[in-house]
Amino acid sequence: MKNPGNKQMMSTGEKPPGFAYKILRLFTVVQPGEALTAFLLMSNVFLLFTAYYIIKPVRSALIIAGKGAEWKIYLSAAIAILLVFVVKIFGNIASRFPRQKLITWVTLFFISNLFIFYLLSFTRIDLGTMGIIFFIWMGIFNVMVVAQFWGFANDLYTEGEGKRLFPLVAFGATFGGFSGSTIAGWLIEPIGLYQMMLVSGTFLVLCILLTWIIHTREIKRAEYTTVKATREEELRKKEQGKPLEKGGGFRLVFKKRYLLYIAFFVLLLNFVNTNGEYIKDNLLEKIALEAVESGTSGGLDMKEYIGKVDAGWMKYFNLIAMFIQLFVVSRIFKWFGVRAAIFFLPVIAIGGYFFIALGASFGLVYWVKALENGTDYSLMNTTRHSLFLMTSRQEKYKAQAVTKTFFHRAGDVFSALIVFLGTTYLAFNTERFAAFNVVLIAIWIILGILIFREHKRLSEKRAVSQV
Repeated sequence: MKNPGNKQMMSTGEKPPGFAYKILRLFTVVQPGEALTAFLLMSNVFLLFTAYYIIKPVRSALIIAGKGAEWKIYLSAAIAILLVFVVKIFGNIASRFPRQKLITWVTLFFISNLFIFYLLSFTRIDLGTMGIIFFIWMGIFNVMVVAQFWGFANDLYTEGEGKRLFPLVAFGATFGGFSGSTIAGWLIEPIGLYQMMLVSGTFLVLCILLTWIIHTREIKRAEYTTVKATREEELRKKEQGKPLEKGGGFRLVFKKRYLLYIAFFVLLLNFVNTNGEYIKDNLLEKIALEAVESGTSGGLDMKEYIGKVDAGWMKYFNLIAMFIQLFVVSRIFKWFGVRAAIFFLPVIAIGGYFFIALGASFGLVYWVKALENGTDYSLMNTTRHSLFLMTSRQEKYKAQAVTKTFFHRAGDVFSALIVFLGTTYLAFNTERFAAFNVVLIAIWIILGILIFREHKRLSEKRAVSQV
């Protein structure tokens, strides 16, 4: 019996399903004609996260060795304030350029910055100052490039397509995180920290190339499918490639309850995660100092030792993320739905921090954080982006950018305040910081329930309007 999908493919100018299609079908539901774009998007985000994770251990090494674990938290708060202005600038730029040009110019800007940082390493700038500048830059870089990629992906897919294909696309991010951290672990000793910035920039250039390939392919495909498309799909295809309307992302978030719930959900998520990062980094700083002083660091200085251990930890949590992304996420989406997927990470986190609160060791914290981050970077990452599938094009780019940047970093502001109060006035130890996280996660779950209800209400309203 012939595959009916093949006939459809020929009518839209696509080739019959090939080897890539059959492979991708093992991990999620892929319809004929969707495999190549999904694979290209997956490759794009793979390269993006590879670039990011190559320099992420560099960031940790410079700031912890140069200033200490507390400074890592305090600077995250400064980044949140700075992002208010960055998001406004991004909103203005997004209103002037088509999506492919927007992504190109923003990415080129960050590539040029990496080259400047590399040149600064040859000057007499001290380690602490370099660590501060690079940490702030990374805080802006990692949220902006990721937010614009997912805005791009949301723009390409309908809600139904996104629910099926986002788990597959997001695997590229988790695989890229694993690859980047593995490459960083290999390169730190032979080439040094600063040279890794140039390696990262090379991967970002490839991201730009793939963006243009995907954009060109989708515009051409739209010419074949517009005739048979529904009215909603036709309007969406016509909008692709055009600049966004004028207007800020903050206004979009605060005027819609659903977006506001998501924004505060992300804030609490990062509040908990950053507190956990401080717990891990504080213990790592002590262990690195002991290793260098006792001569057990293998000849590495403190910043190189921290970078190597941190790269190893990132490799393991990304390995966990890869497994979850490949074999768990699509099944959770299929069996339980996007709304239920909201609660998996909070449940895992509350259990992990409960055990840390009973008695912490570096090994326990290491693996709890690995499981938490692995789930966050796979299941929760895909879930957060899928929540925007039912939003407007303006909200996909601008509101999502505000959520991913300002509200995400606002969690760092509150974490910095707690770390300051806890270390200065309240005499918090590791166990007390973990207990505080347990309380935060309880509030986090309540916000998840509000999103669940609002998503259900909007879905039912949308279904009625399309009848």
